[in-house]
Amino acid sequence: MKRFKKFSKRLFYFLILLIAFIYLNNSSLLSKENNKAPLLLAHRGMAQTFPMSGITGETCTAERIYKPEHSFLENTIPSMEAAFKSGAEIVEFDIQPTTDGNIAVFHDWTLDCRTDGKGITREKTMAELKQLDIGFGYTADKGKTYPFRGQGIGLIPSLDEVFDYFPEQEFLIHVKSNDPEEGKLLAQALTKLPDKRLSHLTVYGGDEPVEAVKEKLPHLRVMSKSTMKSCLIPYMAVGWTGYVPSACERTQLHIPETIAPWLWGWPNKFLNRMEAADTRVMVVAGDGGWSEGFDNAKDLKRLPPHYSGGIWTNRIDKIGPIFQK
Repeated sequence: MKRFKKFSKRLFYFLILLIAFIYLNNSSLLSKENNKAPLLLAHRGMAQTFPMSGITGETCTAERIYKPEHSFLENTIPSMEAAFKSGAEIVEFDIQPTTDGNIAVFHDWTLDCRTDGKGITREKTMAELKQLDIGFGYTADKGKTYPFRGQGIGLIPSLDEVFDYFPEQEFLIHVKSNDPEEGKLLAQALTKLPDKRLSHLTVYGGDEPVEAVKEKLPHLRVMSKSTMKSCLIPYMAVGWTGYVPSACERTQLHIPETIAPWLWGWPNKFLNRMEAADTRVMVVAGDGGWSEGFDNAKDLKRLPPHYSGGIWTNRIDKIGPIFQK
């Protein structure tokens, strides 16, 4: 009996010390604050936005935009330029392969929603895509008016055009399929770029194309569901010790705001650990199911005080000026 009581007492003290260690090792209250401003990522550049409620993968979002507050259309060079001028450090854009071996910057799998064209995007040549009006399908009043018709002709850029126009800016490139051949095509295009240019690029998307890109360009920062799981699942298991798994090194993490508080050391310790691993952390709004962003001043209040990580936004025109001030 005495031996059992002695063991129980030691176990109690051990657990107290363990809890204290976990708290002290992961508390942001005791960690060094990073005084850097958050990193702003503009989703699709300066884009028209729409209500997220009720959307599915088949929803034509151009048919349900809010009343326009600016004249820019997503994934175009003018929209990217406007995003950078508004304070974005990174611009995200989507890519589609073409039948003539080019890579077009365009979001949708088909042309019917946004443009005056028909059919599957990747079944067209770059020249055919250049003939389209990408502002054709946008309406904020259920089809009564189409404010951007005639204004988007020729605005679908190629990947090369984007890089030529923005030789130094940072981009997040979204591969829209899970086809490894698309990853190989992108990798082939990126191998033409110097190392300094590649250091300003990140590729994300389906597991297979991202793996194909990483195989060809092992030093390029990439992200997919697979790379996220490889990093975060082990980290959630052992991160309380301060250990950062090797899978977390030089990658990118998109963390839904509903999940972020459950990560060991969130926010400061976690951000410091990932920065030491040369990994970029972006917080997205909601549960991560769709591309929800922090799009106004009220949204920003949900972030931790003095937050210094990345912020995903669909309204860089509203968020950027807040930080520029």
